[in-house]
Amino acid sequence: MHRVGSAGNTSNSTRPRKEKRLTYVLNDADDTKHCAGINCLAVWKPLAPDGHDYLFTGSRDGTLKRWELTEEAATCSATFESHIDWVNDAVLAGDNTLVSCSSDTTLKTWNCLSDGTCTRTLRQHSDYVTCLAAAEKNSNAVASGGLGGEVFVWDLEAALTPVSKSSDAMEEDCSNGINGSGNSLPITSLRTISSSNSISLHPTPPHGYVPVAAKGHKESVYALAMNDSGTLLVSGGTEKVVRIWDPRTGSKTMKLRGHTDNIRALLLDSTGRFCLSGSSDSMIRLWDLGQQRCVHSYAVHTDSVWALASTPTFSHVYSGGRDLSLYLTDLATRESILLCTKEHPILQLALHDDGIWAATTDSSVRRWPAEGRNPQKVFQRGGSFLAGNLSFSRARASLEGSTPVPVHKEPSFTIPGTPGIVQHEILNNRRHVLTKDTAGSVKLWEITRGIVVEDYGQVSFEEKKEELFEMVSIPAWFTVDTRLGSLSVHLDTPQCFSAEMYSADLNIIGKPEDDKVNLARETLKGLLSHWLTKRKQRFGSQSVANGEVASGKEISTRSITHSRMEIDGNAENDSMVYPPFEFSTVSPPSIITEGSQGGPWRKKITDLDGTEDEKDFPWWCLDCVLNNRLPPRENTK
Repeated sequence: MHRVGSAGNTSNSTRPRKEKRLTYVLNDADDTKHCAGINCLAVWKPLAPDGHDYLFTGSRDGTLKRWELTEEAATCSATFESHIDWVNDAVLAGDNTLVSCSSDTTLKTWNCLSDGTCTRTLRQHSDYVTCLAAAEKNSNAVASGGLGGEVFVWDLEAALTPVSKSSDAMEEDCSNGINGSGNSLPITSLRTISSSNSISLHPTPPHGYVPVAAKGHKESVYALAMNDSGTLLVSGGTEKVVRIWDPRTGSKTMKLRGHTDNIRALLLDSTGRFCLSGSSDSMIRLWDLGQQRCVHSYAVHTDSVWALASTPTFSHVYSGGRDLSLYLTDLATRESILLCTKEHPILQLALHDDGIWAATTDSSVRRWPAEGRNPQKVFQRGGSFLAGNLSFSRARASLEGSTPVPVHKEPSFTIPGTPGIVQHEILNNRRHVLTKDTAGSVKLWEITRGIVVEDYGQVSFEEKKEELFEMVSIPAWFTVDTRLGSLSVHLDTPQCFSAEMYSADLNIIGKPEDDKVNLARETLKGLLSHWLTKRKQRFGSQSVANGEVASGKEISTRSITHSRMEIDGNAENDSMVYPPFEFSTVSPPSIITEGSQGGPWRKKITDLDGTEDEKDFPWWCLDCVLNNRLPPRENTK
């Protein structure tokens, strides 16, 4: 797990295995807003009659949020943080289970009403997981699809049963379809369905539950849908065909051809007879699965169709996509009307009473009036056009060059997000990073404290960079990326321990001026100070001092022979965190890392409870923080 998003590259690479990395993600604003595009939405109406409705959003910032909806407001009542890469889809299963999937190759389950703790991590995919589907009336069935053509059908009840009474959450994670080394299980242990549809049972792995695999996709899967009872599964992707499966066995039942590009969105009606598909060929198609054919095609959009939502009776469809527009189409009369056009492509839609929520590549979520209960009302205002059944170039010509006028100029409600970071530059002092966000604001971050030290507003990024240039030379001890919309700082051993500064240059009071301070060591101590405090409360101070850090002898033999002791004049200072390395508790950074078991995880530094050990953290971090040991210097010839 060296590069976020390529968890699969540990198994077959020929390079010597690198040590696990530690990443921390800086949070600037309040934690109640997303800071990157929203990939998915789910509306939840709890059974309690007096309860509020809730909206769940999953974002490219790696988190999900629960919003409590009232007439005028939406308040963020929980943040679900555990995925280490983009959250790509989320569905509700049963009464109060939320299932999410991510580019980190995992599915995670959450209790809808919880404070955001992940209840289980399901590992089986070998690549990004792009889409999920749940069965409305069968609360146990959830299907997941991803790149690499993998489709799995999960029985949640079986997957969520604890494996053994003694295992704690971390072991529970790893007992579920992953072995300790962090490489995915060989797929042969699944029930594989060969092309002749004969089911061959391989021995299931000794540790726990394995989902049903629907085999047959040769290419990536981007869309899934399931009928209410969970007896029918449809999937689509870059193969341009809609495949239909029996999710109970994983066997193929049919495939439907017609689209000429990637299929990005699928819907099934409640009975499982009709299927709607939206594709990058800009067409929406209605299929009759009984007749195994396409009964209608609708040329509504001018570019890829990425999102579909239908009325409960399947009479009308709302569609959005890359052309920034949201359309409502009457499936019977083929009438279509443009509801709105905004400046961001639409990634997912969720109907909610008389409104429709739209998730876009922007970090805000908007709700538009949609007359979901009586869509015919929208057409009575006029302005509709007939959707052609050929691709759009011809259909547009028949409109005689008239572009439809959107019914709504502004959304009825917006849940604001914060602008994501899109550009960054590490300055020469190797403690400051200059960033620019989607709103054009330029800020200066101090990464050893995780805070913005200067907000310059909307100025030229290049000019600011030149203005801040200093002639200093400090080794590159960290790397940065902005994939999650905020700064992620990566520390890799032993390179991260290469930078030292004099305490005078860091303005550390009460320390001799010519004392050298190792930047990475002090940063690690700052990041883990909450954890150390909690650990002392839990185990008393002696366990911290004696260096009982890992499984006893393994780490001590490995590190005493290989590490140099770095001790100041008086060892008392060592547990102290110096001011330039104190991290904010108001908007604490999150740590992404992994230990010897259970795979990668993400948590706020203030949420660590002191029980985490070498199963959860890389051994070199613990060796540095608890025993004050650093890896040996590289031989500099």
